[in-house]
Amino acid sequence: MSMQLGILIAVFLFPGGLFALALGLILKGLDRRVAARLQGRIGPPLRQPFYDLIKLAFKRTMVPTFANQPVFLGAPLVGVVSMLLAVALVPLSGVYDPNPILGNLIVLLYILMIPAVVLMIAGSSSASPYGAIGFSREMTLMLAYEAPIVLVVLAVAMRVGMAQGEVMTFSLTEIIAYQRANGIFLLDPVMWPALAAFALFFPANLGIIPFDIPEAETEVLEGPLLEYTGPALGLFKVMSALKAVVVLSLGIALFAPLNLGGVWGFLGWLLELTLLMEFGVTAVRLSMGRMRIDQAFAFFLKWPLLLATASVVTVALAT
Repeated sequence: MSMQLGILIAVFLFPGGLFALALGLILKGLDRRVAARLQGRIGPPLRQPFYDLIKLAFKRTMVPTFANQPVFLGAPLVGVVSMLLAVALVPLSGVYDPNPILGNLIVLLYILMIPAVVLMIAGSSSASPYGAIGFSREMTLMLAYEAPIVLVVLAVAMRVGMAQGEVMTFSLTEIIAYQRANGIFLLDPVMWPALAAFALFFPANLGIIPFDIPEAETEVLEGPLLEYTGPALGLFKVMSALKAVVVLSLGIALFAPLNLGGVWGFLGWLLELTLLMEFGVTAVRLSMGRMRIDQAFAFFLKWPLLLATASVVTVALAT
């Protein structure tokens, strides 16, 4: 298989593309189903996100009169493409290793910023006051949670790099290989501050309660997405499903890759992904109320940033 063909398969078929989209939609359906059951409701069927996406595909996309049409329609497409690339950058322990030409952990961090930027651009291009409010909230929240995740990645890179006689390494493949040989970071006390900081980061990055402030339905009526309909809104749903797979897979790769290969490695990864979705997403959003934007900003500058900074210091002293 040529290198170009392998990259195309990774981006559009497996582990990205159609597979990642189907998996992301199933995870979202499972999230809604379990949440309903915990609240004493029947809830939608597991396949409801697929139905929603198909329904949006056959509806009309309406562009507001005063919107910047090229930017308004182009923003969701950029978001989807960025997430297709991001999925192909995250390895599956014992199953898939990304091609080094696609980039490393630093590139992945940059790409993970794109959905938030896309939401800001979408909100500002719609000419809606609710979109403008969503823009400002998304920007504030992104500024708050980006610093902790950079420090978390730095701590993991230092831990693996120093153990190999280097300063740090940003190759996710090497990070996973180190954990398979020496034990996962989930069980390493030195890495617990970084793990805690990441656990606080990913709900905000995925935009779930208590950090769904930019799209709060009861306050700003979905904010940046208020004016979107039809296939354009469907693309945002696709972006969100892909992003869930990327962020959860990144957490597994950084802290808990299984020392398995083949079919068992793949099934184990799916089980980890599902458990992380239920305990890290469903349980969190059901047990907490939405924060105000000032509370969220202060929270991230206090606890996640403190934990992430402590993780870098701890790794530097322990290695």
